[in-house]
Amino acid sequence: MKMVRIIASMSYTALLSVLCLSNAAAKAGKATPLNYNANLRQDTIPGVKKKAIDTASWVNNVARTRGGGDSLNVRLNALSPYLSLQQMLKGNVAGLYVKETSGEPGTEQMMLVRGLSAPIFRNKDVNNIQPIVYLNGIPLIQNNNYIYDIQKYDFNPIGPATNLLAGIDINTIQSVEVIKDPVELAKLGPLAANGAIWITTKQAKSGIRQISVNSYFGMAKSDHASPINAEYVNRFRKPFYQKYATASDVINYPGYLRDSTNLDYYGPAKWGDLYYKTAPIHSVDLSISGGSERANFRFFAGNTKSAGGADNTSLDRYNTSFQINMSPYEWVTVSSMVNATRMDRNRNRGIRDRFAETRYIPDLSNPLPPSKEIYQSFLDEYEKVIDENRNSGVQGYFAMNFKVSKFSLLTKLNFDYNEGIRDVFYPTTLMENNNYVSNYFGYNQRFGVTNILTFDQKIGTDHKFDFEIGQSFQSDLNKYNYANAYNGPNDFIKINVVDGDPNKPLYLTPINFMVYRYTDREQRRLFSVYGSVKYKYKDLFSISGLIRDDGSSTSQPGSRWLVTPAASAQWNLKNQFLKGNTFIDQLTAEVSWSRIGKLFNDDRFGSGPQYRVENGWGAEPTIPGYNGLATITRPYASGWVGYDLRWPYTDQLNVGMNIGLLNNRLNASLTFYQKDDKRMLINTPVPTETGYASMFSSGLSVRNTGIDLGLKGSILRKAAGLNWETGLNLNVNRNKLTELPDGLKELAIGNRKLIVGQAIDKFWVYENTGIYNTDGEVPNNPANQEKLNFEGTTLKAGDPKWKDQNGDFIINDEDKVLKGNSMPKLSGGWYNEFNYGNFSFNFNVIFALGQKALNEQAANNFDFINKESGNDIGSIKEINSWQAYGGDLGKYPIYNPWSSVVAYRLDQDLFLENASYLKLRSVSVGYDLSKLPWLSNSKVGFKRALLYVTANNLFTITSFSGSDPELIDYTGLYSGYGMAIPKTFTLGIKFDL
Repeated sequence: MKMVRIIASMSYTALLSVLCLSNAAAKAGKATPLNYNANLRQDTIPGVKKKAIDTASWVNNVARTRGGGDSLNVRLNALSPYLSLQQMLKGNVAGLYVKETSGEPGTEQMMLVRGLSAPIFRNKDVNNIQPIVYLNGIPLIQNNNYIYDIQKYDFNPIGPATNLLAGIDINTIQSVEVIKDPVELAKLGPLAANGAIWITTKQAKSGIRQISVNSYFGMAKSDHASPINAEYVNRFRKPFYQKYATASDVINYPGYLRDSTNLDYYGPAKWGDLYYKTAPIHSVDLSISGGSERANFRFFAGNTKSAGGADNTSLDRYNTSFQINMSPYEWVTVSSMVNATRMDRNRNRGIRDRFAETRYIPDLSNPLPPSKEIYQSFLDEYEKVIDENRNSGVQGYFAMNFKVSKFSLLTKLNFDYNEGIRDVFYPTTLMENNNYVSNYFGYNQRFGVTNILTFDQKIGTDHKFDFEIGQSFQSDLNKYNYANAYNGPNDFIKINVVDGDPNKPLYLTPINFMVYRYTDREQRRLFSVYGSVKYKYKDLFSISGLIRDDGSSTSQPGSRWLVTPAASAQWNLKNQFLKGNTFIDQLTAEVSWSRIGKLFNDDRFGSGPQYRVENGWGAEPTIPGYNGLATITRPYASGWVGYDLRWPYTDQLNVGMNIGLLNNRLNASLTFYQKDDKRMLINTPVPTETGYASMFSSGLSVRNTGIDLGLKGSILRKAAGLNWETGLNLNVNRNKLTELPDGLKELAIGNRKLIVGQAIDKFWVYENTGIYNTDGEVPNNPANQEKLNFEGTTLKAGDPKWKDQNGDFIINDEDKVLKGNSMPKLSGGWYNEFNYGNFSFNFNVIFALGQKALNEQAANNFDFINKESGNDIGSIKEINSWQAYGGDLGKYPIYNPWSSVVAYRLDQDLFLENASYLKLRSVSVGYDLSKLPWLSNSKVGFKRALLYVTANNLFTITSFSGSDPELIDYTGLYSGYGMAIPKTFTLGIKFDL
């Protein structure tokens, strides 16, 4: 049943010398992405047959024909203890923005390629706008949206909620490329409509035996705590009570703050020693490769333990992979790979996440006190908790490549399977004499078949044609079973006990448990064919075109198929006009455009109007039946699905130039892009009398325009001296809503408003201009002499001055304005690498400028009257809530917290803050031991032995009052619940034999 803060100036020459572009290397007289498939080039592996390596390259880069994006410097990033792919890429590629909302290891993170393609109203919307990740050509499954359908609170998805991309070990990666070229994305098809990330692992090397060991050990440093007790809270609230409190308000002063002799609340606040703890981290892996020119292999195995700086959080990961390539005949090669991962996650012990899982809110009038003794007793009780989170996954492929004359045929079978398990038990001592148990088991499986035939033909010496036709089929299956239960007979029973006699009619009825069961299953299929042709004239220019036809089972029968084109042109200006110029080494221009279909994220849209097992309502969407019986209803709560929902699609345009100077010591690339995502679905409100809360409508369109800029410079290059390489990547991006369904010009959904022509990531807030100190300051309406009111409530002394935008003397939603952006206007990173003799030194800086956030934590601190009386999940105080309030408290007026207008409501620009930041992300120092005589001349045969020390997340420059602007959630709110991203210090060694 489905339930439903530093700026410096420099001259142009100096700037050019310190900037870097990842699109730096040259190929065939054209600037292409740096390190693009460098691991697969035959000329980098001495003594290896060209045919064997070329075949392996082609298999692992199926459907790739040219550079379409920027590459990650894997070598430098491998010196840092990054756990997930998102952490590896953050700030390192122009146009890719990563949001890491918590430092808790293994939590989900967001990646966006070239801006926000659709509004984000809640966490599940993030899955629809992220790029697809390929591992050796295998499209990896990421989390699905339907698991959110049975949740009451939009914090974490049910199940282990682990970031699946944390399962990729950086030490097995050879290259990572972020693909942004429209034609390359079109060739990959609808999965890549939001961009693509192409991971190529280290390959088996023919004729070369190599053993590599990588290991580090370090510490995740505990966060800094500023603990407070009830006395601090009293001092904070005193001005409000002195100015506005009535006798009744004083009588109702919270009990836990009233008694100053209660040492649990007024005693020393030393809980930080138990909550914040420095934790060890480590990693070790081994790889072995070898074989002959006709058959070779590579084996990899590793273990990584990552930890947070608080609440005993950690993630333990195990990886293993095996690949083999064989070429029994000159015209055929067989290649295969299997990769397996297991992750065990130790989650936080926070109260909010626990009650979000149980959907049970006890009496919150007395929060957990800041006493070390009381908190220790809480931790002792938590030892009785069971909270096991495990993810396992396996990916692989089997491919055969046939080459006869000018024809090549590749047949490839690939699969991806992952499963998640979570077992939970909370005892009565943590649940007000109630207990709770739940179990989640879910899996995702993907199977794909790809066939590609290529043919090339030269006409004379000046003309060359490359032809390619391809076909692919993909089948996805997603399923979960979830059950939870309350009120077990005692805390010793942690499983769902049933009557032992199978002959009894109530055999499967649990004993003394209130049990709720949920299950869901989705299956999707995608079939695609395409054809492409590329023409090249000498080494001057080339043009290419592509057309594809895609059919999806999630599309409605009337529009099951979508035909889309793509085209590009490249012009080598260096060879055309400046062939004899020795100052300019490369100068190319290119333009490309494509249309790509976007898949529906749920199989419900392929069915039209339907019944669902959905008996809940907005406040409780998780009722799985009625009176104990399974029932089906129309989707009144989740939204009506009608007919004529056509394929969404994206039109993407790139115009770029690449240049290399001074023997390619300076390289630059500039790309202008425009991305139009059209005909997307949005769940729009409908009249109440229809019985539905909303309906899915087609017609949402969003445009992103921007510039990707990259520069790279080899400033110093001396064989026996100091070498310095530096680089910078920048992205400037703006988004704009260009269309709403049914010709609407604006649409309000919850606390967000969309207006055609405006950005989709703007906040919808009241403009705050001060405070009414007396009733006489409140304006009168000259038409009727009535005071200015807020939604019918007359404003009084102590209330905020909100700007009456339309002058009707009524403050309501009509007076809200769109203000600020949750996405940065400028983002990027800057790296530097120095080498001298055996020593190396590098550092990396990342930044995001022009973004803002609503500080929900500050709003909740000031709105203490409503939060404490609410007794809902928003009223929860964690142990780390007992910290000094951040920022300048003097900038907030002393409003009347008892006012009916909710003076400290979040949706006002009083809490809208600048969230720009610059962060020193990593610093590494290394020493190459292999160059020492006693090691280089040893019989062991060391090819490399690098000893290094790395520090991460050392400091952040920002004016944001929260703990870290990176911890702002996907919708632009800072709640204060996100665990701080810890500083880490590691000592590591890498050696090859």
